[in-house]
Amino acid sequence: MTRTLVRHHSHAETSTPVDPGNRARDWAEIQERMLAPLYEAVYERLEVGSGTRLLSLGCGSGLALLIAAARGARVTGVDTDLERLALARTRLLPDPGSDAGPGAGRPRLLEGDPSGARPRDGMPYDLITAFTPIGCSSDDGEGLVAALRSAVPLAARGSTVVLTGWGPPERCATAPVLRVAGRLSDRDREGGWRSSGRDDLEELAFRAGLNPDGSGRVACPFGYADLDSAVRGLLSTRLFDAAVRATDRAQVEKEVAQALHPHRRRDGTVWMPNVFRYLVCTT
Repeated sequence: MTRTLVRHHSHAETSTPVDPGNRARDWAEIQERMLAPLYEAVYERLEVGSGTRLLSLGCGSGLALLIAAARGARVTGVDTDLERLALARTRLLPDPGSDAGPGAGRPRLLEGDPSGARPRDGMPYDLITAFTPIGCSSDDGEGLVAALRSAVPLAARGSTVVLTGWGPPERCATAPVLRVAGRLSDRDREGGWRSSGRDDLEELAFRAGLNPDGSGRVACPFGYADLDSAVRGLLSTRLFDAAVRATDRAQVEKEVAQALHPHRRRDGTVWMPNVFRYLVCTT
């Protein structure tokens, strides 16, 4: 996929509280595409196509679903973020309310627990993806384990499940920027940022009753057209939410911007090479 630098104009002054709708747009317009190489690498390895029945956990604003649907897969996405889901519906369901129709092959986008995503035609899923990377918060795996336990019964026996996480901190230029979140928050109480462990994905798989069956690493550089776009994109990930609660948004934005300065180029763009890891499991 062609690397792109993303420019995004400010919706408000940096001292104003975050608006969930604006943050969801920042995610969809700036940050989500940074993970597109990860989505594409997984789909290529698993040969996702017209015979694939995909359930995406934490589908966000739908880019991964859109890529899978373009390959011919039947896709269903589940998320708890209403604003991101609204944007996903705009991308995948151009007709309002069309996800409520009877068509078995039509994309579905659902709010809440994955247990509500039972296929309309009774045919089980054969692929479950969890593309929200774990490995940044001390408790970010807890919710995913619960979601997997709800989702796995909807898949056929021996189906594939893909888990994803940040790579080693020494391979992720964004790691020092994310440490701002841990420093500004009470990480033990609030779940602030921490370095990912080598076996985090395997441990999560075992807790969810999955069988690891291979892994891979994918380069996902974060490229932004300017510092403002970088700050807004990173804050849209929700990794800085605990830091915002512990201090305030203006303080977090200021310190994130300072941490980004080493990654600024002479033309004002921001570029940070990163590596993400994925784990292929079976049910």
